[in-house]
Amino acid sequence: MDDCGESRDESNIMVEKLSLSYDRPMSHLQLACCPTHCAVPLQGKDLLLHSLEDSEQTMQLTGHHGNISAMVFGTGRNPLLLCSASADYVIVWDVQRCYSRTRAGIVASGTVIGTLLGKVVHLSFSAGDERLAACSGDKVYILSSKIEDTLSVLAGHLAPLTAAEFCPWKTDVLVSISEDRTFKVWGVEKEEIIYESAVLSASPLLSVSFLLKTRQLVTGSADGQVWSFTFPEDLRCNLVTRLDLHKVMERHQRQLNKMSPQTVGVTGITPDTVETTKPVLRICAYHRQLELERANSWVWIGCSDGLYLLDLATSELHKALFLRDYPNLSITMAGSWAMCHGSGNTMILLLTSLFETQMSVLELSLPVSGTVDDLCQHLDRLSILPSGPLMSGSPLNAELKKKDPNRRKKTGSDKCAVKEPPLVFHTKVKSSGYLESPRMTMFSPKTNVQKKTERSTKTNMKRRSVFSDYPEDTAAPSVPHTCLSTTKTPTPVFCCQYSGDGKQILCGLGDRSVLLYKSSLTGTSAVYTGHDKAVSIVSWSHGRQWWLSASEDRTFRIWTGGSSVPVLTLGGTDKFFKPIQAAQFYYLDKFLLMASGPSLHLYLYHLDNTQDDIKRYQPRSCAKLMGHFSMESGTDITAVSAINDFYSYVVLMCGADRSIQVLDMNTGAVASQLPNAHSRAIHHVTQNKGSMFSSQTPDSYNLFLSSAVTDAVKLWDLRTLRCVRRFENHVNRCHPCTAAFSPCGRFIASGSEDNCAYMYDVRSSSYLRKLQRHSNTVLNVTFNPATPET
Repeated sequence: MDDCGESRDESNIMVEKLSLSYDRPMSHLQLACCPTHCAVPLQGKDLLLHSLEDSEQTMQLTGHHGNISAMVFGTGRNPLLLCSASADYVIVWDVQRCYSRTRAGIVASGTVIGTLLGKVVHLSFSAGDERLAACSGDKVYILSSKIEDTLSVLAGHLAPLTAAEFCPWKTDVLVSISEDRTFKVWGVEKEEIIYESAVLSASPLLSVSFLLKTRQLVTGSADGQVWSFTFPEDLRCNLVTRLDLHKVMERHQRQLNKMSPQTVGVTGITPDTVETTKPVLRICAYHRQLELERANSWVWIGCSDGLYLLDLATSELHKALFLRDYPNLSITMAGSWAMCHGSGNTMILLLTSLFETQMSVLELSLPVSGTVDDLCQHLDRLSILPSGPLMSGSPLNAELKKKDPNRRKKTGSDKCAVKEPPLVFHTKVKSSGYLESPRMTMFSPKTNVQKKTERSTKTNMKRRSVFSDYPEDTAAPSVPHTCLSTTKTPTPVFCCQYSGDGKQILCGLGDRSVLLYKSSLTGTSAVYTGHDKAVSIVSWSHGRQWWLSASEDRTFRIWTGGSSVPVLTLGGTDKFFKPIQAAQFYYLDKFLLMASGPSLHLYLYHLDNTQDDIKRYQPRSCAKLMGHFSMESGTDITAVSAINDFYSYVVLMCGADRSIQVLDMNTGAVASQLPNAHSRAIHHVTQNKGSMFSSQTPDSYNLFLSSAVTDAVKLWDLRTLRCVRRFENHVNRCHPCTAAFSPCGRFIASGSEDNCAYMYDVRSSSYLRKLQRHSNTVLNVTFNPATPET
């Protein structure tokens, strides 16, 4: 069901198995279907039960005196229960018992469990089919499924209810939605409201469902809005995803239009000639036959014009099936949907017409994917870890020829001149001692000298050589450790980064200075000045001997500890005509990467911090441009990411055209491109590089994050170039807030404009914790590579 893969004949995906006509419209009734049967009203008051295994096997059930308004099958299969409701009765039918009585010539009958409840618009069985929820007016009636007994009545909504569902993993918890545009979480036993949401939309909520594997609640409204909430143990729901079906479909169509010819037409969408609303009539979790972790958040959305397969973790549309595109179907606009998973890899769909008196049973055949590698067969296999040696013509093979500063250039006079033989054969001559002061003490013995034992020396060497591993099972940081104000006057901190050993941290400030702290933020910081404008980038070298800073003055400087003068300065307004967007060490400190305007520059460099008082004006450090790379569209580069902790050929470039390009530095060419990765230009991209204290699986290093204003943080997989997760609980409307991976690869931290830092779990789109100790927007976050700190 993915966008990538081999083309398939989609005319056979959705096939009509049964079509019925009625004397009255049934556009907004709750229909019922299961893998073996479907039930529809017959002449308003009776039930017609169809067997999907034997098309000739039907059964008519009689017992209601009023028009049937809702039906639902039970969650179990032995026995298979069917419940129907009208204004007079709520009846539960045992399907197998009804078949037996009909074959014996006895009129099939059910059990009346509710009387005179009013017009019931929705029914729902609990897990185990012991209780039943019936929505009538602004109340939910909890009924026993075996006898006529009203267990409880839940009242609290301000408008008529539209649906209610039991939680599948908490049988005593029920969620109800209403035309008052809110949902409520009920404790059925105590008849109390545990949680009540705010008003979600301007239109009524129409459908609600649970995702069992991700423990989430999903609801949809009449104007095409879909919300996904966490459903934790304390039942305090937090918003995970909110999306608009119309906008999601438009974005998906734009992506298809820019795809290569080999993928166009696989998941095509016929553009709407007339803009219509897309009411969320039904939500059903999609359980793939292949157990993929990323498919746990996929849902089918039934709307009036067709079906949509959405990934709530990424807010992406994977499939759109429009009823008008299938001429063999008798219904082109749906009024209500019922869905269930059939045998094998199929789904059973039961729908009614919105304007006509038609009902259809459809079978949706889903293609089976074998492995993750089969999802995108046309893509080249990309990986952060090198799969082969360097090519002979690779830019990474370049070497810088170092010049000997003590070597003197030969001149013409030197060649003709007679070389004078040396008078002495040593580089230094011992002084005669005539200028020294006379010695007053001829001999002074050393006393109380502590000898270093061999055992203590070995112990100290052992402590220095062994590093403690980063704890892999620790929880995300949540307790404030240290709060420090960098300057006396309010000054923004634009960037910060820990050193590789986690002992030091760099901070780039808006007052044109760089501060170097101990990781504990204790003691006095070392201040480095020299930039003419705010410092926007700081980066450590892998060897932790050097670090660089880049500023809005279009220069970047390389520093070393203990020296207030930069070892190397590059750039300037005469070299770079646009601000520096990225600068870092690359390929285990062999190269420098710098992005300005539409170009990414690759430098070889040599650093020498030795000082010569006589020739101080002559720089000993140098850098040589070995190549520059540009975006294929020619747009400006907005963010760059490359791994320096180990050898990697991959460099990620993000452009102002919202695209992401994967640059293979081994070949010096673009390996792949991802257009329209965000709705806005990407201002930050970072890769999962781990740390020297933690090791991860090789596939984990293929994950990277991208951030864009108003478009959340997206988690991508480099192997397939697909978004696998989306994090949008934080606030990012105008400032370039960044995100970071934890050294263990299990957590993600993101800055936010609500003065907080958000901690996410990589396996879930919901946030774990909100760190609230800042007084202004959190622009930058970074993890300590040695200890669980951020």
